[in-house]
Amino acid sequence: MLTTTRPEIDAMLLSVSPRLTFAPPQTREKYLIGTLFVLTLVALLAPALPASAWHTPHFVDTRTWLGVPNAGDVLSNLLFLAMGVWGLARLRACRDAPVGAGCLFVGLILTCIGSSIYHLDPDAPQRLVADRLGMAVAFAGFLGIATSERISVRAGKAVVVLVTAAGLLAAWVAYNNLTPWVVVQFGGMAVAVGLALTRPRPGALGVPLGAVIFFYVLAKLFELGDVTIFEATGHIVSGHTLKHLAAALAAWPVIWALRPTGRAPSPH
Repeated sequence: MLTTTRPEIDAMLLSVSPRLTFAPPQTREKYLIGTLFVLTLVALLAPALPASAWHTPHFVDTRTWLGVPNAGDVLSNLLFLAMGVWGLARLRACRDAPVGAGCLFVGLILTCIGSSIYHLDPDAPQRLVADRLGMAVAFAGFLGIATSERISVRAGKAVVVLVTAAGLLAAWVAYNNLTPWVVVQFGGMAVAVGLALTRPRPGALGVPLGAVIFFYVLAKLFELGDVTIFEATGHIVSGHTLKHLAAALAAWPVIWALRPTGRAPSPH
């Protein structure tokens, strides 16, 4: 059987067209360091946002079911738990799992717990800390995956550690100042979009980052349309409930890539 090694493939691509080559990992790492440095400065120096700027305690669906208050927004968190457990199970069978995958799935389980605690009594803003802590861990995992897929494994490991620390700290101080949390969420997603628009590094697993981002954006749209969706569906489901489902499904493209063979065909 004729086999071709990775260096031989890269050499053949280079002989066909220089446009198919990849920027050196060191170059991409320098761009990433610069971007993270700028985001850190924004988080530290930008004017503080009060917690009330992003706290919406009065969600539209407050119905109780089986004794669970705000049942739609509470029980929809179970999908985070399901995706987290499923992801961890698939992770054990995948030999080439990307850096950050475990962090993502553990973060989803923590998100289920924290978000459920918050939505049981959303009028208690201090409960948002529990909600955001899980989200911070999951988001750090996703950024680690994106970085390891597009830049390098060592950069992915560094991002997991740095974003986890920054996210947990931002979630904690968000009770008084939302600015760092906003930077972590939207600045981090901007980094993810930029990485999704670049070519995967040689040897990457092939996680479809664009699909993950799609579900994230969809979740944000559902969140903004909480009341509108509740009215449009005849009070069947609220936008915030759908937000939880869409956000949990953002893990599905990562789970899809974690095939037992350790290699999934790249969608790019």
